[in-house]
Amino acid sequence: MTRPFLAADKISPRAHEIVSNLHADVVTEVANAVAKDPIVVVGMAQNPYCKKARKQLESEGIAFTYLEYGSYFSKWRQRLAIKLWAGFPTFPMVFVNGVLIGGNSELEKLRAEGGLKK
Repeated sequence: MTRPFLAADKISPRAHEIVSNLHADVVTEVANAVAKDPIVVVGMAQNPYCKKARKQLESEGIAFTYLEYGSYFSKWRQRLAIKLWAGFPTFPMVFVNGVLIGGNSELEKLRAEGGLKK
């Protein structure tokens, strides 16, 4: 079953504006990196899964861009804006060639299938 989304006609223009402007600078920074760089990891300090994702890429000798936004105690609003933009609930967020593949567990699966070598 696919998770339902609130239909666009059920969101007021004011609510849409609030979401659209929520830390737009951070969302633009992430979107620009995803458009420019082959592999981007968006994470946060103190999150062990962000560290694991970076270590997987490093162990394969794969260059990547890492963007970090706060920790468990800071910058949660910026991370919320990124989650709203990407539609993905957790960190890290791993993008390969502009496509969100998921988080650390999806990166592990891609690595196991040899998809990182491509």
